[in-house]
Amino acid sequence: MLTTPPLTFTLAFAAVIAVAMTVSLAHPDAAGQNPADAAQLERAHKLLKDVPLIDGHNDLCWAMRENAGYDFDKLDIKLPQAKLMTDIPKVRQGGLGGQFWSVYVPATLQGDHAVAATLEQIDCVYTLVKRYPETFAIARTADDVERIFKQGKIASMIGMEGGHSIDNSLATLRMFAKLGAGYMTLTHTLNTPWADSANDMPQHHGLTKFGEAVVHEMNWLGMLVDLSHVSPDTMQAALRVSEAPVIFSHSSARALVDVPRDVPDAILQQLPKNGGVIMITFVPGFDSTEVAAHTKLESEQEKQLKAQFPNDENAVKEGLKKWNEANPAPRATVAQADPIDHVKKLAGIDHIGLGGDFDGITAVPLGLEDTSKYPVLIAELLKRGYSDGDVKKILSGNILRVMREAEKVSKRLQASRGPNHATIEQLDGPQPPKPTQPTK
Repeated sequence: MLTTPPLTFTLAFAAVIAVAMTVSLAHPDAAGQNPADAAQLERAHKLLKDVPLIDGHNDLCWAMRENAGYDFDKLDIKLPQAKLMTDIPKVRQGGLGGQFWSVYVPATLQGDHAVAATLEQIDCVYTLVKRYPETFAIARTADDVERIFKQGKIASMIGMEGGHSIDNSLATLRMFAKLGAGYMTLTHTLNTPWADSANDMPQHHGLTKFGEAVVHEMNWLGMLVDLSHVSPDTMQAALRVSEAPVIFSHSSARALVDVPRDVPDAILQQLPKNGGVIMITFVPGFDSTEVAAHTKLESEQEKQLKAQFPNDENAVKEGLKKWNEANPAPRATVAQADPIDHVKKLAGIDHIGLGGDFDGITAVPLGLEDTSKYPVLIAELLKRGYSDGDVKKILSGNILRVMREAEKVSKRLQASRGPNHATIEQLDGPQPPKPTQPTK
């Protein structure tokens, strides 16, 4: 999810949108299109039938919590939903074949509150699959994904967005894995007691001993180590420690837009040796320098308003609304960011995936407004000269390879040792008292 105060925290990609300005998404008619653009869109739809498109991050479950209290009777996604970027008609039109559903909870939730809220999010994924069995099925392995795709369904996997969800407990981590958590992002927007976030002040300068134990245990479990949201020092430490390929479930390239959530070139260059994948996100502020500059100004304005009205949240919201009306945000376009091209140049085609962060973002690039628009992105890649084989790797070949490698590492490690029962106190020493926790 996007990293701004209201429903927040995510990963970026505006490099695929120019087609949307000239190409209608009314497939298969493609009426009124430039013939070349129409041909690329037809080719994109064909590729989506050949291999599953696997998206690394979608916040539908948090959107369901915020908008309907997890009640699919109140917000039935079998029908088009204007409030959501994700519903069944949209994902079917977009050709989605596999999804890591984010089970995000805010980093401000800590301890038992974070654990309970994460369990509620996981329950939402299972409710989704049970409610719509003709569309979704739970997948835990790469083979599951391919089997479910052949059945015409969307493989549904679980991604935990933040190490705060395990409350410094390897046993809790193991139980989340048993419930189907396929990856865990090591931090969200705040540091954990064992890892540094990209959006917090450095505290550990990477991973503590317990943080390294978390990565080792994730390798043992077969969980993917997700490095979106973490600091460059934490990225470097995880690359050093992990025995399996890592992922960035929803990130972009920092060389293009210098924001903390993007990945530095020095890290991208290490992906071939590790075997990992960066799943490029659609967050405009991560791909467009103009959007990023506006976001920074907006954040500064919000700080000023909070200082002016310290006890009046409505005044802050109204002031920010007026400021945005006077200073409209720019829209990301294909000319502003090329993260896929950049990663291909630095790391190679074998290390790219997609992680839209739909329903976790409040702004989208032109042409990538919701989960129906993946074909536009694919058509843009084809227009740029990517081969069918290249696109298939980006859609799912790369992330399926990473999943299979993690499964092999897990099998090897579990043959050599049992679960780790160490505590954070044993590895890192006495911990400060936990702060008073907010209620859910």
